[in-house]
Parts: sequence; C-alpha cells; structure tokens
Amino acid sequence: MFIYSVMQFIFSPILGGLSDKYGRRPILFLSIIGSGVGYLMMGFAGALWMIYAGRILGGITGGNLSTAQAYIADVTTRENRAKGMGLFGMAFGLGFIFGPALAGILSKYGHEVPFLFAAGLSFANAILLYFILPESRKFTEAVAERKNRFSEIFDSLKDSRFTIITTEYFLLVTAFSMMTTAFAYYTMTKFGYDASQTGYLLGYVGLIAVIMQGGFFGKLAKRFGEEKLAVFGSFLLVLSFIAVPFVSKDLGISTAALIPEKYAGLSKFVADYGGLIALLIGTACFSVGNSMASPSLSSLASKNANEFEQGKVLGIMQSAASLARVVGPLICGVLLNNALNKVDDFTLTRTFWTASALMFITVLVAIYYLTQQKKAKI
Repeated sequence: MFIYSVMQFIFSPILGGLSDKYGRRPILFLSIIGSGVGYLMMGFAGALWMIYAGRILGGITGGNLSTAQAYIADVTTRENRAKGMGLFGMAFGLGFIFGPALAGILSKYGHEVPFLFAAGLSFANAILLYFILPESRKFTEAVAERKNRFSEIFDSLKDSRFTIITTEYFLLVTAFSMMTTAFAYYTMTKFGYDASQTGYLLGYVGLIAVIMQGGFFGKLAKRFGEEKLAVFGSFLLVLSFIAVPFVSKDLGISTAALIPEKYAGLSKFVADYGGLIALLIGTACFSVGNSMASPSLSSLASKNANEFEQGKVLGIMQSAASLARVVGPLICGVLLNNALNKVDDFTLTRTFWTASALMFITVLVAIYYLTQQKKAKI
C-alpha cells in the first residue's frame, strides 16, 4: 500500500504534464494498459517481489487520475467545472461500492481471481477508450519548451492560491485516510462487527457519496460556490470526527434507559438499534463532508490554472493526495496502538480527534482562502 502511494506521488504530476504536451488520450490509453499488466502480475505472483513489482507499476500508471481530471476540465466550461468534478467523484463512489463487493465474491474462486478480473476490466476500458474516446486537448498554439518537471512543480506552488488549495487537499485526504484506516478497528471494538458488516457500512458511505456528488454537488456549487462548500464540508468532518468515537452499541441501551416505561416498545427499539442509527448518521456526515470538500478543491485548482496546464496542476493535486495516503495511515498506526499493542476506546478516540484537529486546520485554511477571494473581487 505504501509503495503504491509513493509511486502515485511521484508520477501524478509527470503523467499530467505529459498529457498537457502530447494529449490526454495516449497517456490514458497507455496508463490503463499498464494498470492491467500490474493486476496480471499480482494475479500470477509466485513470489513477494512480483507483488511489489505489480504495485509499483500500478502506482505509476495510477497517476493517470490527474489526466482524467484534466480531460474533464478540457470538456467543461468554468461554470460547469464543479459539476464535472462531482461526476468524477461519483464514479469513485460507485467503484467504492462495487469494487469490494466484486472482490469478495470472486475471491471465493481463488485469491488470484479478483486481480485477473480487474486486469480484464482495465483492458476492456483501454479498448473502449481507443475506439470511442476522442482527444480533448486542443493544440491551438505551440506549447512553450518545458523546464525540468520538478522545477515546474515548484513554480506552480509559488502561486499562493494554488498552494493554499493544495494544502487544504493534503490535510483533507490525510485526515480522511486516518479515519478509513481506523474504521474497521472502530466498528470491531465499539460494535463487534466483522469484515463483511464493516464492508456494508463502507458501501453505504460510497452510496451517499454517489448521491451527493452525482445529484447535488453541481447544483450546490452553482448556488453557493466551491469556496463555501469547501469550508462547510470540512467543518462537517470536524464535527463528525469528534462525535463518532462516542457512538457505540451501548449508546442505544443507555439512551433507552432514559425513556419512560410506558413507551416500552420505543425503548426496546432504541436499545436494539439506537447505536446503529447514530453510526449511520455519523458515517453519512463523513461522506457528505468529503463529497462537498474534495470535488470543490479539485474544481478550484482547475479554475485557477490555464487550459495548457490542467494536467500538470491537477497532477500536483493528486500527488499531494498520494502523499497524504502515506502519511495518514502511518499517523493512524501510531495513535491506534496502546502500550499493549492493542486498540482500545482511548486510542480510537485520540485517532479520530487528531483527524478532527487536522480538519479544523483545513477549515481555517479554507476560510482564509474564501476571504482572500472576496478581497480579490472587490
């Protein structure tokens, strides 16, 4: 998992920059083929080095997320950019629902089968792209001779607006990856859930994300603006990360004890399902908050870049996200362990609250960006 994210961190801006120069279509096609080969290597792995090689290749080619986002930026207007990024997020939500479910079903026929099926999907995707997807990059004028790619990255970060957006995105993904890493331990400790029950909950989170990003985000962005949605979504994550550690199976029982005896039926329902209902509300807040903040930041980054640098700029954003997916789980691993190398209520609480603190910093940065934008418009 670490090596995959490191490769994404390095290659997201590189692939994005190449797509600016040579076009989105060839970079997407070659990278999707590369992903398929990476899955095949893992499926047929007979030694540990093949697992690493497959993950390295997968991480390199997985850097094409920025190229896909740049394609969306090419084919949408500034007014519809947020809606396009929302649909991109919706696709991730659908993958979040169907991917683990398919893997669970296929793994019954052998551990290698999910990887081989994923390879088949990648190759089918590449074929569809080759025959159906047109090039979106408009080469209306010559692209200036490029400097060293890492010099370009540092030059992009000299833009204060882009640096602020990238900082927000890094903090958001770090905090959210801490939550997702700790979530299975949380449900096991607080509710006694096994892997399949936790999988259903994550599927529920994905479903909420699909509904939010596919159905509501574009309209909300048009009405309130991405800057405000980034603030609100981040603040919702602050509150939910603070509150959820207090939610457990026992919450329903303790709440039911407060209900008068004449409402025995209601008391029993609350005792049986009160904790689960609170958990569903809390996880819905996770999903809604992230579904507002994440595509808002991608849209803002895209709008702040000119049309000839979409791939590079969005590549830097995805590179920051990849680094966050390395940092977040590492922090989570340290915070989750107690002196006995176990997870308990205290370690879960401090993990979620640390994620909440990171999101609070994100809120402050988002508010600062919002005020700067308002000043620039005056």
